[in-house]
Amino acid sequence: MDLIDTFRAVPWFYWTTALIVGLMVGSFLNVVIHRLPKMMETEWRQQCIEFLHPEDAEKNPPAPAVAYNLVVPRSACPSCGHRISAIENVPVISYLVLGGKCRACKAPIGIRYPLVESLTGILTVVAAWHFGASWAALFAVIFIWALIALTFIDADTTLLPDDITLPLMWLGLLVNLGGAFVDIRAAVVGAVAGYLILWSVYWAFKLATGKEGMGYGDFKLLAALGAWLGWQAILPIVLLASTIGAVVGLVMKATGALREGRYVPFGPFLAGGGVAVMLIGVPRVLAFIGWA
Repeated sequence: MDLIDTFRAVPWFYWTTALIVGLMVGSFLNVVIHRLPKMMETEWRQQCIEFLHPEDAEKNPPAPAVAYNLVVPRSACPSCGHRISAIENVPVISYLVLGGKCRACKAPIGIRYPLVESLTGILTVVAAWHFGASWAALFAVIFIWALIALTFIDADTTLLPDDITLPLMWLGLLVNLGGAFVDIRAAVVGAVAGYLILWSVYWAFKLATGKEGMGYGDFKLLAALGAWLGWQAILPIVLLASTIGAVVGLVMKATGALREGRYVPFGPFLAGGGVAVMLIGVPRVLAFIGWA
């Protein structure tokens, strides 16, 4: 009996495993959300120096940097530098036990850490329930984990890293070679259509107004969603994202949370639309926005 058969035979073990894995991945996603943009900024700065001042880069090569990636250094309190031990890093539970404060200096810990962990755990269980004990469930949770990371990175920085969007697109095409969610033809057309639709909107808006209405990362993200969910999902995702994004933008502007000249990142709404289409289907999403 393999693991999938075990999960099917013992449902409570399957749900428990999904929840625990989801919470643990959520804890790691907090690291990705915080560190990946910093790693990208460091790399961009070095590339700019090498491109603009190659002679300086050759004469004065940069000193070996202190290792900073998704694994090292160990997580620490930003206020006092206290290294977070394993017992202090148990998803959600540690936050509750510590009362939302650093064990050493009592500085408050951001509420978003347990929220990301909880969201990842809940969506992992929902995907596990929706697809049952199968390879499709595993692929679905990987898809959802990537979208959670992209959502919060875009909300923080207005960036959608190629390091996530491009591998996500290629993985979607590979997954659908076996028809996990849609047939490969629908996946390929979805990837192409997803990119070209937002690319066309971008250039139409720029030519009409002289301004950039979105970033290239949005094109790549919708291409990735199309690769996973097929061309049939593109319109529902864009409509749902646009509808909710417009409502959120209006509310933020009315409450003063959106400053003049700033904009609401579109990536989180695209990601939410992708998760919705995967878990509840195209017809229900269209019905929700009144298009069915």
